[in-house]
Amino acid sequence: MSSLIMGLYAETSLHPGTGQISGAIDLPVAREKTTGYPVIVGSSLKGALRDRAEQEWGEKDFITLRIFGDQDRAGEVCVSDARLLLLPVRSLSGHFKWVTCPYLLERYLRDRELAGVAGTAPVIPRVKEGQAMAAGSGTLFLEELSFEVITTDLALLAEQIAPLVYHDTVRKRLVEGLVLVNDEEFSYFARFGLAVNAHNVLDNEKKTSQNLWYEETVPPETLFYALLLARPGKDDALQQLRGIFSERPYLQIGGNETVGQGWCAVSWVDNRGEIV
Repeated sequence: MSSLIMGLYAETSLHPGTGQISGAIDLPVAREKTTGYPVIVGSSLKGALRDRAEQEWGEKDFITLRIFGDQDRAGEVCVSDARLLLLPVRSLSGHFKWVTCPYLLERYLRDRELAGVAGTAPVIPRVKEGQAMAAGSGTLFLEELSFEVITTDLALLAEQIAPLVYHDTVRKRLVEGLVLVNDEEFSYFARFGLAVNAHNVLDNEKKTSQNLWYEETVPPETLFYALLLARPGKDDALQQLRGIFSERPYLQIGGNETVGQGWCAVSWVDNRGEIV
């Protein structure tokens, strides 16, 4: 089965919503049930890809229907959930950091195997509570938490992740900005570190509130990835789908498109682990 890994690097805030209230947040982002990590579910991602294909080829075009399917037949391309890999976290001791954890890295390497990506996987280090593996030394402050920096060369890990990032300038900064923390401490950032914005509808005459709600968003600079698998004998479907991003490698995902949210830079990684 032919496959590609699609990297989705958030250029703007994202709101891959759930359509339901969660506590005090009226419009939370979609999250994995078991981990609580933000996720772009496969049906939403497939819908965004289909919308882009329809803009390129037309809603009823044969290629669109063949790749994505219709009521009478399944599509030729299978789309997985887009999973979180790097989460940008504010650093009180400098520029923001791309934070990840051993579990996310392990899962990414397993997904690479599923996609048939060749190459030797790096050993994923274990991180103790209160410590952070990163370039540099001393104490690292992420949000309100402090970590003892364990000076570590993360170049090999950055090399595995870099093809998922479209921009060459960002890939060059990845090694210096990458931070590896404990799974439990990463969960804190993933659950409580996202922005929650208040939105209001005012009465035109009285200027009083008619509807106040709170909406959660995934921050810019976040990195997701997804697997795209072609059905047996349908390898050309993936190449045709990838081709629509050759001139404009951006995809809008989730809500609030009219206020500039949801834009991701798209990159494609083949079974050699290289950008195509």
